[in-house]
Amino acid sequence: MLVRKTIGISLVLLLMVSLVLFAAGSKDTQETLKSYTFKLGFNTTAESVRGEMAKEFKRILESESNGRLKVEIFPAEALGSEQEQIEGVLVGSQDFSFPGGGAMANVNRVFGAISLPFLTTGYDDAHSKMDGAIGDYWKKTAESHGYKLLGFGDLGFAQITNAKKPVNSVADMRGLKMRSPNEPVLIGSMQNLGASVVTLPFTELYLALQQGVADGQFNPLDAIYQTKFHEVQDYLAIVNIFCYNINFITSQKLWNELDAEAKTIVQKAADSAIQISRQYYINADAKYLDMLRPYFKEITQPDTSEFRKAVAPVYENFAKNVPADFMELLK
Repeated sequence: MLVRKTIGISLVLLLMVSLVLFAAGSKDTQETLKSYTFKLGFNTTAESVRGEMAKEFKRILESESNGRLKVEIFPAEALGSEQEQIEGVLVGSQDFSFPGGGAMANVNRVFGAISLPFLTTGYDDAHSKMDGAIGDYWKKTAESHGYKLLGFGDLGFAQITNAKKPVNSVADMRGLKMRSPNEPVLIGSMQNLGASVVTLPFTELYLALQQGVADGQFNPLDAIYQTKFHEVQDYLAIVNIFCYNINFITSQKLWNELDAEAKTIVQKAADSAIQISRQYYINADAKYLDMLRPYFKEITQPDTSEFRKAVAPVYENFAKNVPADFMELLK
């Protein structure tokens, strides 16, 4: 009887010790998980689609981590220009950014492929490419340059506006002075359509259109409305000529420092933010087209087959500067 009692007491003591050790171990594990306050910067306003992405990223990140992971948001180039922020992510002066494909093309030309004219036929096709083999190629390329690419958001399809005449054909593009960012694919596309090109920063575009320095420009409908280009433009052509995307980047250095739980939460938050941008543009195009209708003298929807033929040389020039295996993926 005494032996049984002794064994019983021993088992109870062993169980108590085990529980204490388990609790201590759990506490130690929690204490060793590092807390982070990240910096997320981008070049557009807090009210833009990037701003909406940032808010969603913050919401998911902080709620899923119970506050262990936090993020401070810096919109409107508060941390520098788009290009400076790409470099800032690499050197660690900020942790995340949302650059477009054109800006990322300065890291490697393959990122500029998203803006090849008429590469995609719509949002579903664009998402298929970004989430498929092309996106995988971009992610591997990003890693080779020290970046971790968490995924791709939407920035919409570019439409053409001008102050001179309605655009129904390639012939109507001739003689127009079109503003373009300083990106070879975009410049080459306008030139092959017969327009001359004026390269200007986006911040100078409204004044350039107002003063006639440029006759026209190309941007997604939400950007046209939000920046009030309709005040200084008379004609809108719906052509979906360029697809713009968002590259959600961090650095490989930071990614490798994160514990497994933090990586899972960061990726989940990034995925949710990306879906915010995609849903935004699915709804935005119809919404902003209706909002813009009263302001334009004429809105046209040209047959783009002629436009596609005219810009074919842009693909040939692009192929000279990127690996052949990447060009195969674009076919």
